[in-house]
Amino acid sequence: MPGRDLQLAGLSQQINEIAKKAGAFIRQERLSFSSEKIEYKDVNNLVSYVDKEAEKQIVEALSTLLPEAGFITEEGTTGQNADRTGLNWIIDPLDGTANFIHNLPVFSVSIGLADGKTPIAGTVYDINRDECYHAFAGGGAWCSRTGGANERIRVSPITRLQESMVATGFPYASMDRIERYLAILASLMLRTHGLRRMGSAAIDLAYVACGRFEAFYEFNLNSWDMAAGVLLVREAGGIVTDFNGGDEFLFRGDVLAGCAMQPELLAVIEEYWNNEGTLPIPHPIG
Repeated sequence: MPGRDLQLAGLSQQINEIAKKAGAFIRQERLSFSSEKIEYKDVNNLVSYVDKEAEKQIVEALSTLLPEAGFITEEGTTGQNADRTGLNWIIDPLDGTANFIHNLPVFSVSIGLADGKTPIAGTVYDINRDECYHAFAGGGAWCSRTGGANERIRVSPITRLQESMVATGFPYASMDRIERYLAILASLMLRTHGLRRMGSAAIDLAYVACGRFEAFYEFNLNSWDMAAGVLLVREAGGIVTDFNGGDEFLFRGDVLAGCAMQPELLAVIEEYWNNEGTLPIPHPIG
């Protein structure tokens, strides 16, 4: 991409506007939303016309920005045949659909642009707080609010796991690994200030980027859950890996993003996640 830095700076602002416009649509639809409009992908994997319409609006707007880019979208507006080695828009039009349906005000719009497996631009719009988190490769991470300043954000300065607040998500598939997941959960209950489950991975990652959480981890995610958020964390000075400490998170689905204490948290996850024998008993620090 010739002149990529300059192009990404301009694209980032355009992505923000597209995300906020979709967010305004979602916010308005929430006022009259009825549970009769819910569709079920699975027993706890929900979708609505709001997700689908928001995605159509986003895809239509993005199509004119970067014609050579493909699309990877949650609701399949453009199909799912994108070349994952090239440039792709990776979109979750409504991250936190279950929260939206139950009128729990934690849901977001997530739009990422990836070059292969590497996110290079991304926006997470926290609809209910009117916080637009955005970043592009090499440009830092930022948060803006309507009528407010565009503020640089950075990850938490905390360096120790035992002083951290950690976010996670609850899996609804791959239940063959649930015992390992619960062991990690139990261990972190004993080693941290607390665990939180917000219900929107994109918001979790944005909150890591701005220092509200020290870290976020989850498995069985899709690329659209994290494409924008992992870039925010990296550009805010954080560390992002998969559960093996590598960089295969975007399309593999397990991700751990955090501040300087991330390696300590990774060690806890590795203790349980890849353990093929008897799982060790969780124990507190000290």
